Amino acid sequence: MLRTYVYVDGFNLYNRAVRRTEFKWLDLVKLAYQVLPPDHSVERLRYFTARVSGARDPNAPVRQQEYLKALATLPQVKIHFGTFRARTIWRPLLNLPIADRRIELTPPVTLPEGEHPVTLPATEDLVLPVGRYSNRRPRASKNRKTYGSPISNAVIAESHTMEEKGSDVNLAVHLLNDAWMDRFDVAAVVSNDTDLIEPIRMVAEERGREVIAVCPTPSLAAQRLSRVASRVRHVREKMLRVSQFPDRIPGTSIMRPEDW
Repeated sequence: MLRTYVYVDGFNLYNRAVRRTEFKWLDLVKLAYQVLPPDHSVERLRYFTARVSGARDPNAPVRQQEYLKALATLPQVKIHFGTFRARTIWRPLLNLPIADRRIELTPPVTLPEGEHPVTLPATEDLVLPVGRYSNRRPRASKNRKTYGSPISNAVIAESHTMEEKGSDVNLAVHLLNDAWMDRFDVAAVVSNDTDLIEPIRMVAEERGREVIAVCPTPSLAAQRLSRVASRVRHVREKMLRVSQFPDRIPGTSIMRPEDW
């Protein structure tokens, strides 16, 4: 049997393959065995995540904690934590719910496409280019609409954002360290993150270890990862379906969250 270490980018897997499904109560070791060839033995599964905030959903930390407790019952699993950082950022807007789209006020308000004067205290008059925030119209792709760059006089807005920090770096460091410590014959990296291209290349080329890129979704990122990985596998819905924990973890009080 080939000694195999599995490295799971938790938020990448969740957001790309799990979030909109009924398969959130996911036994990652079972999933690994679904993805890997039969001659592989999962010696260690490293799960990289961060503790979520309850700012948007007060129950999210509770659900996550129950899931982490379920993962901790698996002897192969080691959980590695990054952090979430809340901050504000100024960005040019590419689209606003105006022009031919309604602003949800009472009563509803619409603005026709065109240029609207905007007066701000103690400043010169500005122009709001309604309906024209991008240098080209949105182009629909398989998963989302994509936009061109903002026009020079696009509206700039300050927005609140939550950034998950550290997981990709932690994953890369452990992948490289485990390879140089000769802890595995095969590494499986569960992520679509192209930031991992270089550490995967180093392990495959410089250490001569097989690295399987396990991509949560088919994408351009998966194609780029395939150029440096030994092989590529994809997470399929049927794999998620058969890789669920029981609703209650045997011998414990750990339960699947009701809204999962």
